[in-house]
Amino acid sequence: MMMRGCKMGLLIIVGLILMECLLSNNGVDGATANNNKKAVGASFIFGDSLVDAGNNNYLPTLSKANLRPNGMDYKPSGGKPTGRFTNGRTIGDIVGEELGIPNHAVPFLDPNATGKSILYGVNYASGGGGILNATGRIFVNRLGMDVQVDFFNVTRKQFDKIMGAEKAKEYIGKKSIFSITIGANDFLNNYLLPVLSVGARISQTPDAFVDDMISHLKNQLTRLYKMDGRKFVVGNVGPIGCIPYQKTINQLNEDECVDLANKLALQYNAKLKDLLSSLNKDLPSSTFVYANVYDLVMDLIVNYDNYGFKTASRACCGNGGQFAGIIPCGPQSSLCSERSRHVFWDPYHPSEAANLLIAKKLLDGDHKFISPYNLRQLRDL
Repeated sequence: MMMRGCKMGLLIIVGLILMECLLSNNGVDGATANNNKKAVGASFIFGDSLVDAGNNNYLPTLSKANLRPNGMDYKPSGGKPTGRFTNGRTIGDIVGEELGIPNHAVPFLDPNATGKSILYGVNYASGGGGILNATGRIFVNRLGMDVQVDFFNVTRKQFDKIMGAEKAKEYIGKKSIFSITIGANDFLNNYLLPVLSVGARISQTPDAFVDDMISHLKNQLTRLYKMDGRKFVVGNVGPIGCIPYQKTINQLNEDECVDLANKLALQYNAKLKDLLSSLNKDLPSSTFVYANVYDLVMDLIVNYDNYGFKTASRACCGNGGQFAGIIPCGPQSSLCSERSRHVFWDPYHPSEAANLLIAKKLLDGDHKFISPYNLRQLRDL
């Protein structure tokens, strides 16, 4: 019995040694091999307040969310405000988690955005930012898309220093995802803003304004491609005529939206889809994914009760008018008791509960909401 037990022990040890040798020959251990297949390299996030993770904290700007109760459900900060314009995580945060990135992308302007902390990704998004440089000037300061791309150029050079040029190029091109969520402010805080847009609307038709946006975005995306970006997801503009702010200032009923704002969004969205199709053909080895945020959010607004929400019109945190839609969320705002049952956190931005549902459709949805690939498929290309 003793000899048989010894033989069994030796067989197990020999088996383990053989397994270790096989894994060593592959250059990785089993867990790492699995992670290499499943995890994104880095998440590079560009956009506006929908995905801003705190860049505006470091700007002298009127567009800030570093005040309570913003961030009250954001667990990494213990519920303290981080500069995110929602009660918890943004769509960018949630998508990064689901794609296997261990940390949320660090804001570019954060002093801690140095060294190896940037290897999981960098967030360049800025509340008030737009595709056009004139967008958001009502806020005094913001990072427009041109500036955000300039900042990525800084990051790109940092990656070369950290990883070496060859490895950095492969890591950024083959393993990382570039996410762009921008365009709404170009309408809300530029073309449609009465104080600043009179001249623009006299000199530019809606067609010309949208064409200007598309032309600028094409240049911005091409610049990112030239810096080795290859996997892109670009969100269209949501139903901006249905946000609590628009419903409040236009004195609409709960089930009404502002037609002009939504028509402009749809006009832009159609041309954006065509742009991404052409970029897929014109830029070798690139993949540009079109995220149909408009239909995703409109589905939540129209069918909110089917998703467990009790309102898609009233902001959870805000003040002013029937839908608490005029004054942004801050310490003096009225606050709802059931944050997870409001589609909108404040007059402009979705709640974390809504962000979770949107993110799930982007991650695993079909071509109605994201095409030609969903985000898990894009990761695995």
